[in-house]
Amino acid sequence: MSTLRFFAVKESLKRKPLKIEEPKRRSEVFGANVFNETAMRQYLTKEALSSIMEAITKGTKIDRVLADHISTGMKEWAISKGATHYTHWFQPLTGATAEKHDAFFETIGDGMAIEKFGGSQLVQQEPDASSFPHGGIRNTFEARGYTAWDPTSPAFVYGTTLCIPTVFVSYTGEALDYKTPLLRALHAVDKAAVAVCKYFDKNVKKVSASLGWEQEYFLIDAALATSRPDIVLTGRTLLGHSPAKGQQLDDHYFGSIPSRAMAYMRDLENECMLLGIPVKTRHNEVAPNQFELAPIFEEANLAVDHNSLLMDVMQKVAKRHNFSVLMHEKPFAGVNGSGKHNNWSLSTDTGINLLSPGKTPMSNLQFLTFFINTIKAVQTHEELLRAAIASASNDHRLGANEAPPAIISVFIGAQLTKVLEELETVTKGKLSPQEKTDLKLNVVGKIPEILLDNTDRNRTSPFAFTGNKFEFRAVGSKANCANPMTVLNTIVAKQLIDFKEEVDVLIDKKSMKKDDAIFNVLREYIKTSKAILFEGNGYSEAWEKEAKKRGLSNNKTTPAALKVKIAKPSVELFENLGVMNEVETKARYEIEMEEYILRVQIESRVIGDIARNHVVPTAVRYQNILIENVKGLKTIYGEKFKDFAKEQLTIIEEISKHIEAINSLVTKMIDERKSLNSETNIEKKANGYCNKVKPFFDDIRYHCDKLELMIDDELWPLTKYRELLFTK
Repeated sequence: MSTLRFFAVKESLKRKPLKIEEPKRRSEVFGANVFNETAMRQYLTKEALSSIMEAITKGTKIDRVLADHISTGMKEWAISKGATHYTHWFQPLTGATAEKHDAFFETIGDGMAIEKFGGSQLVQQEPDASSFPHGGIRNTFEARGYTAWDPTSPAFVYGTTLCIPTVFVSYTGEALDYKTPLLRALHAVDKAAVAVCKYFDKNVKKVSASLGWEQEYFLIDAALATSRPDIVLTGRTLLGHSPAKGQQLDDHYFGSIPSRAMAYMRDLENECMLLGIPVKTRHNEVAPNQFELAPIFEEANLAVDHNSLLMDVMQKVAKRHNFSVLMHEKPFAGVNGSGKHNNWSLSTDTGINLLSPGKTPMSNLQFLTFFINTIKAVQTHEELLRAAIASASNDHRLGANEAPPAIISVFIGAQLTKVLEELETVTKGKLSPQEKTDLKLNVVGKIPEILLDNTDRNRTSPFAFTGNKFEFRAVGSKANCANPMTVLNTIVAKQLIDFKEEVDVLIDKKSMKKDDAIFNVLREYIKTSKAILFEGNGYSEAWEKEAKKRGLSNNKTTPAALKVKIAKPSVELFENLGVMNEVETKARYEIEMEEYILRVQIESRVIGDIARNHVVPTAVRYQNILIENVKGLKTIYGEKFKDFAKEQLTIIEEISKHIEAINSLVTKMIDERKSLNSETNIEKKANGYCNKVKPFFDDIRYHCDKLELMIDDELWPLTKYRELLFTK
């Protein structure tokens, strides 16, 4: 096995950066493989194009006759791009994307064939749904599931396949994917936000949520990654002593990008340009061999599709460069993990960002309305927001010294905190003309100036306001953005509905003017949302104690975090807004708990295997070498040999202690696992894996890592951290 390690290191040192040809102007190739409006104008009739644009902007249904025209044009365009097959591209609850390819090819008899792709094939398909997670929505032997075209996300050609973004639902209509609830949540927030916008601008007809994600990842040489069974099977290292040098010098962060990594990035960006993914930023992250890329923000549904597509493309491009992309939230102990910051905002069809102040007091009051309502939504549903980013892998990152804690809080900065404090003193009831003038001139009117100097970011805040958007920083790097975006847009929609009801009551029943009513309701929200606002260090013990006093949840593990999903208020929230019915909500809880169990179970099996089949035999082998050395010394020096073999004897004893501890711990872990595998209650089973199986990991690792420091480097079988993290 040690031979494999050194072979991998040798191979990695031979690598040369690939030569990448790039277009002179990215704008010329951007979206070249996307069936966007430009392509549609060329390949569709005016009527067909109009029907798609109506579906995108107004959500209207596309007539089946027109669907035939659209499919014909889409097929001709795809073939012109080299496509031979088509697929309904969807996002099942596995966390990955799914696709089944069908050829355009069809026989017509007499040994002849044609290229065919009809409207029915575009609009709906019936893939086998039997093996996708469903959380009890349907029986395993009931294989039917339907994919249905989502025209709001454009089709694209990747390789030789036309990919059509779709939703995925069961035979009885329940959502089996991430996209369906997201689309419903976006509709809910659109409807609720438009109603509130009418207070400020009667011309607003649509509000769209936007998302700009930031994708962090590690690049490890493929040979080195393959030499580690834990990376291959779990996406992270379960063992490995920290190298003498890690990230403490901060010399990697924003440093010069290594040549091989740069070639990979350029190649990846070329693919992204063709697929219409507007990537703009690239840089070294904090940890060695950790990087980040980020796009220009887009409409949330499209942004989610683009991120899901990107994660797939990243892996495929990596193979060309002999890299392995690690998107696990914590692939290496002792250095920074990876997140996927979700930058979220709301914009109107009149071109206004609702989380950005304007030039007039009225536009700034609109900003404050959406700003404060978002904070209030997070305050009310902080546990649900925490549940949206819960996973076995993200548990390793949340609360680590580089990441947000499991406690959800909102950072808004000192200046905006002062603004809220001044608004809190607004007189209850009708405002005097003088007070209203002072508010508009000295508080609301000065917000744009305040924000100019309030762009600092709190690295440890899970949910921070960053000038014209909120940044949800606690999302895991390999997560599907749809999950947190569904929850965030749902809770904001609910909050805006409640806000409008309260304002309307004051206007209709208390005869208040609109501005007075808005100020009154916002004042109360500021008072009731204070607990969620926090400006300090998010991972300190002091904050944990303070958060507990404030009544904030601190669900550090996935089983604890997910419980809120099936609480009655959560079920009713999703159901009342039409985002998910009770069956869908509870199914997702079952699926996510089951995934947690399986992830920990797999890691338990892997760490037991590596400890017993790789580490212990190597330790015994080295111990035998030392024993032979001691025997030789005894032969030469007789009874005085102990004077010369003192250190060797100590090491022999230490190795024996670590071997004994490893074998004992692995046996106990396996026994716990076996007892839990017969447990039928999913909550008890998940908690058991969390609290009884998982704690063995650190103890087993401790003894293995100690042996790594003691055993001859020539014998150690596992590729070391220094090789994984510092081979460029």
